[in-house]
Amino acid sequence: MTRRHLDPDPLCSGRDTRDTRDALVPRDARSNRTPLPVLAAALTVALMSVTAACGVGGAEGSAAEGQPKRTGKVSGQITFRTLQLKPNFTAYVQGVIDAFEKKYPDVKVTWEDVPGDGYNEKLVADAQAGGLPDVVNLNTDSFQLLGDRGMLADVAELDPKVAKEYVPGAWDQYKLPGKRDGVYAYPWYVTPEILTYNKELFADAGLDVNKPPTSVEQFFDYAERIAGASGGRYTAFMADPKGRLPGDWQKMGVPILNKEKNAFVFDTPKAVEWVQRMKKLYAMGAMPKESLTKADDLAQLYGAGKLVFGPGSPGILKDVKRNSPAAYGKTQVAKAVTGKLGHIGIYTQSLGVRKDTKHPDAAAEFAKWVTNGPNQVAFSKQVTIYPSNAKGLADPYFADQGDGKDPETMARTVGAEELKSAQLDANTPVEWTTQVGDAVVREMQKGIRGEEDATAAVKNAQEAANKILAQQKKRQ
Repeated sequence: MTRRHLDPDPLCSGRDTRDTRDALVPRDARSNRTPLPVLAAALTVALMSVTAACGVGGAEGSAAEGQPKRTGKVSGQITFRTLQLKPNFTAYVQGVIDAFEKKYPDVKVTWEDVPGDGYNEKLVADAQAGGLPDVVNLNTDSFQLLGDRGMLADVAELDPKVAKEYVPGAWDQYKLPGKRDGVYAYPWYVTPEILTYNKELFADAGLDVNKPPTSVEQFFDYAERIAGASGGRYTAFMADPKGRLPGDWQKMGVPILNKEKNAFVFDTPKAVEWVQRMKKLYAMGAMPKESLTKADDLAQLYGAGKLVFGPGSPGILKDVKRNSPAAYGKTQVAKAVTGKLGHIGIYTQSLGVRKDTKHPDAAAEFAKWVTNGPNQVAFSKQVTIYPSNAKGLADPYFADQGDGKDPETMARTVGAEELKSAQLDANTPVEWTTQVGDAVVREMQKGIRGEEDATAAVKNAQEAANKILAQQKKRQ
């Protein structure tokens, strides 16, 4: 599964106090937004305007190369922007701010919270107006937009000793190509991928509930067993090619990009095998027919006992527990299917520091304060998220399995353990944009339905993806 399988950013969903994966760690939600290349072009123009007016990093306290230089004095008025945390988390965030201002009485933090819709577009508009906040909440796309164009401070330079405080996979996520050891944001909260399944239906298909699948191929084998035993009473999993790719391919050892990252190279026998297996399972009834084009009813189908493999996010279990207690009681939790990778990816929210901030000491200390272990653990106890901070992740709260029977508790411990070894090679490449994903999925749907040969489907998908990638490169 990819990040799209994980629940929407729990914080931004407004459910549960929250819910499914992308709510806090917004699902790499590139859909329903202005295309990234369009925003990138606008931001490039904005950056040129800003640098022409005052020079990159021309604000007080900037180093010659444009990076802000610390003065040793933590003071000044800074702005802090978050993504849709009010009103559900107002008390928590304000408490963090108040404690920081108590520790550093010469600092005043102004907090602004904005809706999730149009967040990146607002960043572009603010860049054009020279109004980026000193500390800003970033998701995958907004980090790319600002980081690639030199608008974020190198926090590894601002704070050389801070790296050891974070999980390596999370810290490394905010490096930029060609920037050597620079890191351009402080990692914040994260939600891992897990595997959940209805243990009664699992056993009904003749499978050992204590031996979950560990590879994509084995997952398909299990799904075939389930389809053969169900008699149409339930299905194994959601087809959802948009959510499954490119993650399934990565776990099968399929290369997605060449080393130069300027061409897709997934047209391989293993990718063809994936289409062939999906086609067979689709024909057998191993997945709901409608899930080939939409998969937003996963929790409902799982809760109704119509689906064996359930939510891939700890957060969605809250929905199941609240709305379908019977299904929740039958849920078994295991580590995510990782196949040849052997580990999950890591997608965090982060806090970036504006490169030309007038108060680099205050901005850096505040970003570090928000993302420290105690504050991340406190946040995690309010919503189903996990710390990117290594000490926070080591908190006993994430190791306590209780009696070992409660799915939500087990999901928390399993997810925390997975995050300790999460690595970036399991992440969806940034080149796999919404446009690329949609083009690939169209061909996969044809192949799975049998409208197109599997070999042709993968070949056509790669050609379409490379055409889009070439166009995107030209616009950058």
